[in-house]
This record gives sequence, C-alpha cells and structure tokens, in this order.
Amino acid sequence: MITHLGISNVGPTADMELDFGCRLNLLTGDNGLGKSFLLDILWWAMTRTWPAEVNPRLTAGKTALPTDKKQPATIRACFAAASKTIENESTFKSREQAWSIKKGRPANPGLIFYAMADGSFAVWDPARNYWKSMREEGKARPPAYVFSPEEVWNGLENADGTWLCNGLIRDWAGWQKENGHAFASLQAVLTVLSPSGEEKLVPGNLTRISLDDARDMPTLRMPYGQEVPVLHASSGMRRVISLAYFLVWCWEEHLKAKELLGEEPESRAVFLVDEAEAHLHPKWQRTVIPALMKTMETLSPNKEMQLVVATHSPLIMASVETLFDASKDAWFDLDLSDGNVLLTRRPFVRQGNVTNWLTSEAFDLPSGYSREAEKVLEDASRALSEEDFGPEEAQKLDQQLRGVLSETDPFWIRWRFVAEKKGWLA
Repeated sequence: MITHLGISNVGPTADMELDFGCRLNLLTGDNGLGKSFLLDILWWAMTRTWPAEVNPRLTAGKTALPTDKKQPATIRACFAAASKTIENESTFKSREQAWSIKKGRPANPGLIFYAMADGSFAVWDPARNYWKSMREEGKARPPAYVFSPEEVWNGLENADGTWLCNGLIRDWAGWQKENGHAFASLQAVLTVLSPSGEEKLVPGNLTRISLDDARDMPTLRMPYGQEVPVLHASSGMRRVISLAYFLVWCWEEHLKAKELLGEEPESRAVFLVDEAEAHLHPKWQRTVIPALMKTMETLSPNKEMQLVVATHSPLIMASVETLFDASKDAWFDLDLSDGNVLLTRRPFVRQGNVTNWLTSEAFDLPSGYSREAEKVLEDASRALSEEDFGPEEAQKLDQQLRGVLSETDPFWIRWRFVAEKKGWLA
C-alpha cells in the first residue's frame, strides 16, 4: 500500500509530495497536468519497472525523464509492506538513461494492478514477479505482466514463444466450459461491475463468429434478449468486461502460484486506474468506482485494497460522495497557476449535484451551461442590474436566451418575470 510519493525535477512541476489515503485516492486536473504521469510513477515506485519497458508495444507508460537534464532528479516512495514500512529513493543516471535501483531483493508492496486509459493492463504479483536473483534453472522471472489492448483479448506471449496468458477470449471460453471457481468469480465480478440490476452483465452461450476463426467466442446476454459476441460488444462494455477478466485472471493465477509455493495469498492490493470513465455511459460512470471498491471483497473477502483513480468525470466524483471517508481517503487536484502546475490535497466536500462538481475546484468551469449560453447569460445578468437598459436591447437578448435555455431553466423564469415587470417585453 503506497503511503507517500515525492518527486523532484520530474514531470510538469519542480517538486511534488503526496500522502495517500489507505483506501481511495482521487486525482483530478486538466489534460496535460500529470495525472497519468503520476500513475506511471506510482507503478515504478512499487514495482521497479516501467510498463513500456516490459512491453514495447505500449504507447504509454514510458520511462519518466528529468525536466532539467542538468539537475538531479529523484523519485521517493514510502509504502507499507507485509510487516514493515519501506522507503525507497531512486535517482536518474544520465549516462545509463535509467533510474537507479537498490541492489538486492525488492520490497513486497502486495499485488499491484494498473489499468491504463488506452485499454492496456499491467500486474505485479509477488508470487510470480518477486525475485531474489534468478530461478534455480537460471531463467529470470518476468519483472511484471504488461498487456497491450490486443494482448488482453488474444493472449500475452513470452519472448521465448511460451504463453504467459491465454487472453480473455480463450480463458473465458475455457472457464465457462469447466464451470468451476474461475467462471464463478468472473460472473460475480461482472455482476458487481454492472451499472444496475436491470442491466446486468451476464455471460451467454459460447458461439463461433467466423468460418475462419476456430475459437469458441464468449457472448453477453443483452437486456433486449440477444446474445452478442464480446468482440461485437460496445466500447464501454468491452472496457468493463476486460477489466473484470483481468482482475479475475490475476487473482486466479496468484492463487495457483501461491499454492505451488506453499504460501498464503496476499492480503493487500493496490489498484491504479487511469480515466476510469473511459468509454462509459454516465450511468456506468456513477457505479464504476463503488463497484471497484467491492471487487476485491467479491474475489477474496477481508483483503485490503487501495485505489488510486485519475478522472475527468464529475459523475465519478459525485458517485463517491456517500463513500468518502477523510480518515481513509484523499483527493488530489492538479491546477495550472501563473504557468506553474500546482498539486493540492483538497478537502472532499459533498456537492449534492453533479452540476455543482463541474463548477467546483475539481473542474473549474464557470457553469454547467454551454460556452454560448454562458455568454448570453452574462449579458442578461448585467442587463437585469442596469437602470438604463431598454426594450429593444431586451428583446434581442430574449431571443438569444430562447436559443440557449430550456423553458424550465431557473434563469429563464427569472428573466421573463423581471423583463415583463420592467416593461421590456410586450
């Protein structure tokens, strides 16, 4: 579980310090201010790998570089391991173009999951990636399992031609035929991640989708009665089912590895999620974070799970209002001020309505209206307070307001009342 992160001369700001909550952590801020970058840094701090170094097919997750090449750059991290608190500090070595790694066995932060915005996934599993030096047969363990979006579905192949993962299509089909623990877990996680009881994600019968594709293809039983192959499902559904599959696959493989080692499963997990709302309909955005908080409990009760979520969605923020606990959770906001990126840990204040989140410090919009409507509303608000405003100008504004507001909008009702009282409108 990550407790602290400090960075100097890396990324969009000179220095940054974060003290994380032990359960839910939210990252907000405009595009380009460093939310995804912070998740990459967190992954590095706990796993000592960069996703794109493990899997060059990724377009994200590249090695972080110093902002000023002539100045020292450091990454400092503190996390709670199984029985102690670990502090690590890495410095950038210009000659090697790499970050320093303390020699010896790395600390064990527990299971680390990373869901990237483009559909890539990564996992660091202490049972399979936690090394001493080399295996007894002399072959190094993979430093992590990192999947491109295509590999999530079709499988992850090792450099030597062996398969590290069969992929969603083959695994789902195999689990469904076996109808054992893995398939039961997948069904349970799909249910938890479903947006509502009326729109549950339910596996349908296996099918074939082409004369030239011999794979048994999983399907989803849609609310309208049809069974749709997972490859033909919507982008939002594919995002959610790939997330469900990835979590179940990671946990099932972890259990098998721990059984082979004669050890107990990990009791802690950290889940990094970039743009949790990607591809999701608003009603799914309202449920995805509470659902993820329940997922580990579904897979294995009484485990500790820490989430770090980067989001642009006011619905995501509104969805955690009844769950947020200041003693366990934290909200970090990135802002641009006078040309500098500032990180602020903000107090989480319930807004009560998703529109209020748009105008909060999380998103900094002047209103929830369109930009065109904002301009007309500003003009109309000034008109209401000007004594010498005349009927001809008022009628022009009235037409403009008709074009941008609904008839039940509170401002429209107020405008009509005042304008008629002043005699501006016939």
